[in-house]
Amino acid sequence: MSDQMQLDLPLAGSGPNPARKPASPSPLTLADDDIYGDKLREECGVFGVFGHPDAAALTALGLHALQHRGQEAAGIVAPDGEHFPAERRLGLVGDHVSSARVDGRLKGDMSIGHTRYSTTGETVLRNVQPLFADLYGGGFAVAHNGNLTNAITLRNELVRGGAIFQSTSDSETILQLVAQSRQPRLMDRFVDALSQIQGAYALVALTNKKLIGARDPLGIRPLILGKLAGAPILCSETVALDIIGAEFVREIEPGEIVVATKDGIESIRPFPPQQVRPCVFEYIYFARPDSIVGGKSVYNVRKRLGQELARESGVDADVVIPVPDSGVPAAIGYAAESGVPFELGIIRNHYVGRTFIEPTQHIRQLGVKLKHNANRAIVQGKRIVLVDDSVVRGTTSIKIVKMMYEAGAKEVHLRVASPPITHSDFYGIDTPEREQLLASNYDLEGMRSYIGVDSLAFISVDGLYRAMGFTHRDQECPQLTDHCFTGDYPTPLIDRDGEQRTRQLSLLAEIA
Repeated sequence: MSDQMQLDLPLAGSGPNPARKPASPSPLTLADDDIYGDKLREECGVFGVFGHPDAAALTALGLHALQHRGQEAAGIVAPDGEHFPAERRLGLVGDHVSSARVDGRLKGDMSIGHTRYSTTGETVLRNVQPLFADLYGGGFAVAHNGNLTNAITLRNELVRGGAIFQSTSDSETILQLVAQSRQPRLMDRFVDALSQIQGAYALVALTNKKLIGARDPLGIRPLILGKLAGAPILCSETVALDIIGAEFVREIEPGEIVVATKDGIESIRPFPPQQVRPCVFEYIYFARPDSIVGGKSVYNVRKRLGQELARESGVDADVVIPVPDSGVPAAIGYAAESGVPFELGIIRNHYVGRTFIEPTQHIRQLGVKLKHNANRAIVQGKRIVLVDDSVVRGTTSIKIVKMMYEAGAKEVHLRVASPPITHSDFYGIDTPEREQLLASNYDLEGMRSYIGVDSLAFISVDGLYRAMGFTHRDQECPQLTDHCFTGDYPTPLIDRDGEQRTRQLSLLAEIA
């Protein structure tokens, strides 16, 4: 992470609307690369296939469909019966995973892959997944989406016991636990490892003879089972099935382990059932809008978020404008419910990359204009409702609002299709520390003044739940993992709080 500097961009009151009051000095800081936005960063994507002659090529295509979940690195492992050849590279899937590499080196009929955005561990090749170990009994490769809340605690115990870590990723903790287990068979050792971890995970793993998938007991992270010409597929989202023409079979259940072998698919449920709490941010932000998550269309959920937002906080306006691209479905829903016309008042440049830009002060001051430009013909002289999916630190919102006023907007009303983000995440979403979160520092009026809009509103927590198909949030047994809005973390945060480690799960069943 680059050094940080104090926020020195114009705040509220810098545009042509004299009615807006200047904001107080902010305690928030702005990272050097904030020209790329202060959005929540993606998690990771996993993909696996068993028993198909084009396994590695299918994995590469699946990772293309999951590229939105992480753009820092990608890797593929495809055992050939004797070895575990791999391609693990920094950068995008399409930059490195070529046909020559796949066809020339990755010839096995089973494969797993991973596309990465790091939430733990720096971006270096040794952290690129899938991770591999040559264990007693054979090779074992694993790819992980999520984050463990007791990884540091476990790592320290393992190191004290003599384990040697090759990466700084929390995912290697799972590999080390499998290696250290005293259980007699590999699947027993895998279950033993899962019984010791806390947090969120969707895992795909490979042995010489098996493809394994596992999902955390709360179902925080998604994992899908599909089928292509009889070959089982595991992946993070249904869009990865679509790209290869595979059939959706079902979701892996929370706490379930599935094992694919030449004899078929076995389902193992070695842990006691728990209250399921899938992550609400899959619907708000992370999943592709054309994915189906938990039986729900992500696109339709985002439209309903916009509709609820319009019901709760409608305002007189001339036009509804989304912050592209993630704000588009909610803005469509808002416009449909409010009767205010939807227009593309901001045009996004999809071809901005990091490599050619020198991180100078001048470039930082250009800020969001490298990625977004106002459509002046739509904005000028209008009262606009600006719809975004979330506000994290607010620094990008400041720039976009300023851009709207500079393009001639008469009024700007910001509407946000998620509740205020007041708490950090520890389950695989890269969020700033709590003191860097706008909603943790200001009340609603303070946030409005800081961003510099005429009005500001967020969807309520119950409105979010209504959009998800519930009547309201169950305060005793919440239906979703929503800690970023409520501070209600579904598992103990052992590494953060330093509490005594307890076992999340019990090993209940012997596995054949």
